[in-house]
Amino acid sequence: MSQCAFTLSHENGVSHLVLNRPEVMNALSLDTLHAIGGEVRAMVATGNTRALVISSTGKHFSSGIDLQQLSGAFDALELDDPRGRFRFQRWLAGFMDDLDIMAKAPFPVIAAIHGGCLGVAFDLVLACDMRYSTSDAFFVVQEINIGTMPDMGTLQRLPKLIPDGIAREYALTGRRLLAARARELGLVNDTFADAHALLDGAMAVAHEIAARSPLAVAGCKAALNFARDHSVDEGLAQQRLVQAAFVSLADIGEAMAAMQGKRPANFADCHPDLQGLRSVHQLRQ
Repeated sequence: MSQCAFTLSHENGVSHLVLNRPEVMNALSLDTLHAIGGEVRAMVATGNTRALVISSTGKHFSSGIDLQQLSGAFDALELDDPRGRFRFQRWLAGFMDDLDIMAKAPFPVIAAIHGGCLGVAFDLVLACDMRYSTSDAFFVVQEINIGTMPDMGTLQRLPKLIPDGIAREYALTGRRLLAARARELGLVNDTFADAHALLDGAMAVAHEIAARSPLAVAGCKAALNFARDHSVDEGLAQQRLVQAAFVSLADIGEAMAAMQGKRPANFADCHPDLQGLRSVHQLRQ
């Protein structure tokens, strides 16, 4: 199923993953979530992706998890047994990792959201670095509406992106968070009139980032992620290490020369993880 659930393309350093099951409102199967995580790991391993845009086809970004498949998975896990619940923890950790890799990747991940974004799809876009949407988009913590709780990052990431009390309101009521309110809260960077304008806007940001030094971008993301969860003093201590590790005199020289010559800069890709390269094929299976 994951083979046709999304498409993937790459151009000038920007990868574009498109959810492609509009007939079921881009419901995300467990196989699809794992395949998306595998593709992002492959991008990290090969080192030639400088920004990733995730968008979708059809009327909605995604209706969330494929509930029919999820019900069968729960039955197989035997949750009435302590050992089954232990297996469930390990099983769930794997899917958490499939979304967490987007937050940890050395390149930014940009979500372009139109229509509804429900349940695990909300988990997915919250793991992204930036979110853009159409003016008619909406977000729902759908899990509370079906008698459970989100378990792939919404409860951990949403309070870091919007005020805690507002996050609790939407998490506990399952109300729709409309695009205008999401932009007001800073959850969405910008809104667009329609899906075409949205994708153009998101891709423009991605290509602008891709034109920067990939080492500098990776360092900035690492520092921003750390600063979000630590004090300023701790962040500054980490910044010294990050700067020492990531600074490239060659990239600085190329950026200065490009500015003076009024031309685009030409930066080398990040060096790939050779061990990761050997496992790319397995990650994509």
